[in-house]
Amino acid sequence: MKAVILAGGFGTRISEESGVRPKPMVEIGGKPILWHIMKIYSNHGINDFVICCGYKGHMIKEYFANYFLHNSDFTMDLQNNKMEIHKQNAEPWKITMVDTGENVMTGGRIKRVAEHIKDETFCLTYGDGVSDVDITAAINFHKSQKALTTLTAVQQPGRFGAFTLAKDNAKITHFREKPKGDGVDNAWINGGFFVVEPKALDFIDGDDSIWERTPLEEMANRGKLSAFKHSGFWQPMDTLRDKNVLEEMWNAGNAPWKKW
Repeated sequence: MKAVILAGGFGTRISEESGVRPKPMVEIGGKPILWHIMKIYSNHGINDFVICCGYKGHMIKEYFANYFLHNSDFTMDLQNNKMEIHKQNAEPWKITMVDTGENVMTGGRIKRVAEHIKDETFCLTYGDGVSDVDITAAINFHKSQKALTTLTAVQQPGRFGAFTLAKDNAKITHFREKPKGDGVDNAWINGGFFVVEPKALDFIDGDDSIWERTPLEEMANRGKLSAFKHSGFWQPMDTLRDKNVLEEMWNAGNAPWKKW
């Protein structure tokens, strides 16, 4: 199974960092948060990634192009242009990096990598948040739901897409992106970490399509959007404060998302 990661946004709410690098490349414990996200998936046996690049995407490409050398011990014979590898600690990852444009919306980015997804169920997440969500359990849950998309439902007031979820029902009947005020009663929010069927891409019109709006709203209206409830750790990195919180957890050896 592939994991598609949305890594092309401008990251304006963390401009202190994103002014010089794409937000997925902001470091936690000396590694880009994108690396942490990929390690979460890799811990569940998913090592095939499609990264949707955009803003300063060349920095993501250069990081992984040099990843093997940065994590290896080697002898370089410059005169004969030969290199001998002594020890390497590179991850067993296959990474497809696609330039999905700077001004393309989230739905448009997903649509642009359709040829790399083909007809396979795939995972999907954002390039700026970590969690201790059980990816394997989420995939198995998705298969049992017969939905086109399953998202990870977390509870946190305020800024994110909220929806109504009955106590014993996994089907979402109402989805609203970033509601004002306190949101809806018994609100859960979209925590990302999706499991998606290829047919869900039919709900994406083009580059201007925002995944969290029309596509998810329409799937919810048709009973094709399910929620995998996650009551554990979940933390997006929207602001410099969020970044500092994650950094403090990592440095203290108390990073809940680190299961590897």
